[in-house]
Amino acid sequence: MTTYLLAGGGTAGHVNPLLAVADRLRDREPDATVLVLGTREGLESRLVPERGYELLTIPKLPFPRRPNAAAVRFPAQWRRTVASVRAMLRDRRIDIVVGFGGYAAAPAYSAAKRSGVPLALHEANAKPGMANKLGARYTERVGVAFEGTPIRHAHFVGMPLRREIETLDRSAMRASAIEALGLDPDRPVLLATGGSLGARSINHTLIASAQQLTSTGFQVFHVQGGRQEFTDPHVAHYHLVDYCDRMDLALSVADLAVARAGAATVSEQSALGIPAVYVPYPVGNGEQRYNAAGVVAAGGGVLVDDSAFDSAWVQQNLLPLMADRQRREAMALAAAQVGVLDGADRMVDLIHSGT
Repeated sequence: MTTYLLAGGGTAGHVNPLLAVADRLRDREPDATVLVLGTREGLESRLVPERGYELLTIPKLPFPRRPNAAAVRFPAQWRRTVASVRAMLRDRRIDIVVGFGGYAAAPAYSAAKRSGVPLALHEANAKPGMANKLGARYTERVGVAFEGTPIRHAHFVGMPLRREIETLDRSAMRASAIEALGLDPDRPVLLATGGSLGARSINHTLIASAQQLTSTGFQVFHVQGGRQEFTDPHVAHYHLVDYCDRMDLALSVADLAVARAGAATVSEQSALGIPAVYVPYPVGNGEQRYNAAGVVAAGGGVLVDDSAFDSAWVQQNLLPLMADRQRREAMALAAAQVGVLDGADRMVDLIHSGT
């Protein structure tokens, strides 16, 4: 019986692929033990126990970015944290560590290396994070979600997807999803979302363009997320909601999407063959632009800078795309050719490739 320790967390981008792989390991090996290493502050503190996995925790320990008091304390804190993970590996008799990036991953990689425990990891972003760059020095089993990800020993496996996305039959689900979301079955759907945190520029521009968008014959299903700072424009066929707990329904009905370019968003929409306009988040290390590069190059998406996504861009670019069914259908085919639905299986195969 194998005991796995899956390390990672902090954001949904780390936690969701971790849970997808955990579920697939449990499917394939019902007698295996799957443990998760995370922090008390991250999203994993809620999602992991809800999914039925035991969560082991370590302190959140960010890498210091500048010389300050935190940088002085870091080496000792790092040694203590790695030592505590090594104790977990020993006491829980861990057979293999699988990392997904985030605060909990780097200490797990170091502990696995020092303890002689086999290691595999998955990098969700096309621009790798610091933790996974470290871990890739210790193992040749490095799965990546996007082709061309610049990390050592990269093997393209795609994104391990949530089961409800992986098994989604959009054609079969469309009619019931339209009804559940209160949409018009005779109009195509523009899905707009900036993720759970929202995207102010997307929200502002689309709501300001509500009348023009619906005049194309489309209806808009707009999940604003974040702080719910925008109000309903009261335009017929424009549906503004704060959150959507059933994104599988929203993805089932989408004929075109406008979204941020988070790794999961790009991976899910590509795998499902949804043509999309991607508006990368302008803050951070620029990974969202890289995430969308592959599907955009293949013709399955359009990339626009956050600063350029305004009402004029909608008028000149989005409205013509909405009116061009033939182009959207070609984009859908291109996106599906780039996307991967079986990323969880591919990642588990990679994990097992060295055992």
